[in-house]
Formats: sequence, structure tokens, C-alpha cells
Amino acid sequence: MAEQNSTNKKTIPPYMKALSGSLGGIVEASCLQPIDVIKTRLQLDRSGSYKGIVHCGSTTIQNEGVRALWKGLTPFATHLTLKYALRMGSNAVLQGAFKDSETGKLSPQGRVMAGFGAGVLEALVIVTPFEVVKIRLQQQRGLSTELLKYKGPIHCARMIVREEGILGLWAGAAPTVMRNGTNQAAMFTAKNAFDTMLWKKNEGDGKVLHPWQSMISGFLAGTAGPICTGPFDVVKTRLMAQSKSGGELKYRGMFHAISTIHAEEGLRALWKGLIPRLMRIPPGQAIMWAVADQITGFYERTYLKNAPL
Repeated sequence: MAEQNSTNKKTIPPYMKALSGSLGGIVEASCLQPIDVIKTRLQLDRSGSYKGIVHCGSTTIQNEGVRALWKGLTPFATHLTLKYALRMGSNAVLQGAFKDSETGKLSPQGRVMAGFGAGVLEALVIVTPFEVVKIRLQQQRGLSTELLKYKGPIHCARMIVREEGILGLWAGAAPTVMRNGTNQAAMFTAKNAFDTMLWKKNEGDGKVLHPWQSMISGFLAGTAGPICTGPFDVVKTRLMAQSKSGGELKYRGMFHAISTIHAEEGLRALWKGLIPRLMRIPPGQAIMWAVADQITGFYERTYLKNAPL
């Protein structure tokens, strides 16, 4: 019983995990928004207008100015802040629920299930509506605000609800759930594995990783997901970008979109935007974990009364 109480005492509370994730999300969004804009433009490019990442970025700057690379930053930063707060907090709650009641230990299967559950929850509550707005804003081209259909995040959300109904903000929910659930199951499992394997770090042991150590673990953990979930991300973007106000919808759902893209553009089209995704997600995870680990590490040092590394 004493061992069980000791184990429970060393658990970082979910609200601290949520806080650490939200602050990490703010820093990540500010640094990596241009790569996200380029990724979205490449995924929506059906005619081959862009010859690659550099060409897409330079064309966007030439035609629309440097600020265009930060289009959709407000919903993106808000979305990341809320998403990471929900992701980290809900994962901590789910991990607590999946721990063995006698030993207080979390099995590998429990860690995967907690990560998947956190991914599904964030996809439905936060990610889908925010990404719908972000993608609608990012796909617009032009310098004059007056000529753009959507004038900003709030105006965009209102227009979508007015023209397509409230469910229009949840376009592409199915592939988003699959993408985020799989991503977070892999990411939380891999991050813990890399922390243990590379730095001998276990939660509650009082060891605080240096930021560069957290960045390496976070970067490696964030690499596998984009490769595995590329088709879900492309389909999600296409479904979110299409508007009912433009007439008949090209894609009727996740599976129809996958088969249509494969038939019309080939198998490789299902991984469009993979390189900018790999340029954004692993570095984003590196930045987020560098911030989050310092905050949770400070909590461990201060309130769990363990000796720092």
C-alpha cells in the first residue's frame, strides 16, 4: 500500500499537463505557421501550379506578400493552444484511468489507448472546426481583403454556418479523428520510449530534461505519425476546403475522397504535402515538448520534492 501511495504521489496532475501543452502550442504556432500554409496550398493544388515547397513559398510571397505566409495564424494559434491543453490534459486523465489499480503502473497498451482517446477527443472538440476555418482562409488567394470571400476567422466561421449549417464546421471529421487518434497513440508512446531509452527519464523521478533533450525526443516521436496518416490528412484537407455554396460537392466522404484522388491523381497524391508536414510536425513537437517538459519538470522539482537531474 505504501508503494501504491508513493506512486500516486509522484503523478503530475492533468491541469499541469494541460498548462504545459497550451504554452508549448503558442510558441510552436508562432514559429511554424508559414510551413503549415505551404502544406495546405500544396495539398489543394490539383493543377500542378506549385513545383515544390520553395516555389510555393516564393510564389505566395511574390503574389500576396510575406504576411500571406501567416494567413490563418489567429485560428491556428488558438487551435494549437486549446488542442494541446485538451490533448495533454485528457491523456493524463486517461492514463490514470488505464493504470493498474494495485501497482499504479501503465502498460504499453494502456499508453496507446490513452493517446488514441486523447487524439479522438481533440479531433472532435477542437481540431476539426478550427482547421476548417484555417484551411478556408489559407486557400484564398489575393492581396485585397475586399475581394476575398472570408474576411477573417470569425467572419469565415459565420459564413460557413450560414451557408452550410453548423455541421459545416465539422467537414472532414472522420479522417481527422483517424489521423489524430493514430498520431497521438504513436506520439505519446514514442515520446515516453525515447525519453526512457535516450535519457533514462521516467515521469515522477525528479529528472528534468534539458530543452535540447526534450527537442530530440519530441522530434523523433513526431516523425512516424505523418508518414502513417498522410492519406487521412490529404482527405481531411480536401473535405474541409470544399464549400456547399459552390454547388455539388466533389467528395462525398472519406472513402469516396480516397478512391477519387487515387483514380484521378494517382497513389502518390494521397501523400501530397508530406514533406512540409514532416518539416512542420516533428519540429513542432520538438518545440512544444521543449516548453512542456520544462514546465512539468519545474513542477516535479518544486512540488514532488525530487532531486533535479
